Amino acid sequence: MPLLGAHMSIEGGVSNAPLRGKKVGCDAIQIFTKNNNQWKSKKITDKEITAFKENLDRTVIKAVASHNAYLINLASPRKNVYKKSLNAFYDEMQRAEELGLPYLVFHPGAHLGEGEDIGIKRIAESINLLLSKKPQTNLMLLLETTAGQGTHIGWRFEQLAEIINLVEQKEKMGVCIDTCHIFAAGYDISTEEGYVKTFDEFDRIICLKRLKLFHLNDSKKGLASRVDRHEHIGKGMLGLNTFKMLLNDKRFKDIPMILETPKEKDMKEDKRNLSTLRYLIKRSL
Repeated sequence: MPLLGAHMSIEGGVSNAPLRGKKVGCDAIQIFTKNNNQWKSKKITDKEITAFKENLDRTVIKAVASHNAYLINLASPRKNVYKKSLNAFYDEMQRAEELGLPYLVFHPGAHLGEGEDIGIKRIAESINLLLSKKPQTNLMLLLETTAGQGTHIGWRFEQLAEIINLVEQKEKMGVCIDTCHIFAAGYDISTEEGYVKTFDEFDRIICLKRLKLFHLNDSKKGLASRVDRHEHIGKGMLGLNTFKMLLNDKRFKDIPMILETPKEKDMKEDKRNLSTLRYLIKRSL
C-alpha cells in the first residue's frame, strides 16, 4: 500500500511535525526545517533534533522529506540573490542531515529572462558546488517538477534530465513529481492514455528509478495553463481517476505520496483528502 501523507507545519518547533502527522493519519510527511519565507534561520538545537526523532518514533510515519525555502533560486542571474540562494541551500542540506532525513525537495529555479540553457547550466553548477562541500552526504536532492509559470525551469522532463546529466554526483539526484504541476505544464495525466504516455515519457527521458516522491495535488487550472494552483483531491481539473491510477500503479507502491493541498490549522482538510485517497486504492469508480 502506498505511503500517504501531507506537508506538516513546524509551528512551535520542528519536533511537532511528526505529532501533527500522526494526528491526521499520515504514513509519510514533508516539512520545512525553517521559515520558508526567510533567508536565515536559527540553528536547530540538539534538544530539538532529539525531540524530533523521539516523536517520529512514536508514530507510524515511515518517510519524511524536507522542502527547501521558496526564496532560493539557483538559476538567478542576480549576484546577491544567487549568493544568498547558495548559502541558504547549503543550510537546508545541513538541517536535513541533522534531522536524519533522506530527501531534500527543491524547485530548480527561474532564469528571470536569461534563457533556459543558461539557467539549467547555472542550476547544475550550483548543485555540483553544494555537493562538493558534502561529498559523503547520504542526502538525496530531489528536483521538483514545476508548472512552468513565469521563467521557472523544470516544467519539461527534458529540462530535469539535462540538469541531472550535468551533475557530477548523479547518484545524489532524484525527482519529485507534483501532479498539479505536470498537468499545468501540459502532461495530461487525467486520462488513461495520457497517464500511460506521461510516465512512459518520464521513464524514457529521466528513468523511473529516479522518481522518489510524489506531491499529490489536484489542479485549479486547466491542462497546459502553466499556472500553479493546488486544489483538493477530486475537486479540480485532474479528477479522482488520476489519483486512482497513481495509487494502484504497482510501480509506485513504495514511493511516498504527499499532499500539499490548502488547509486550516485543524487539518480537517488533510484528513478528508487522505480518506479520499485511501478509498481509491483497489476500488473502481
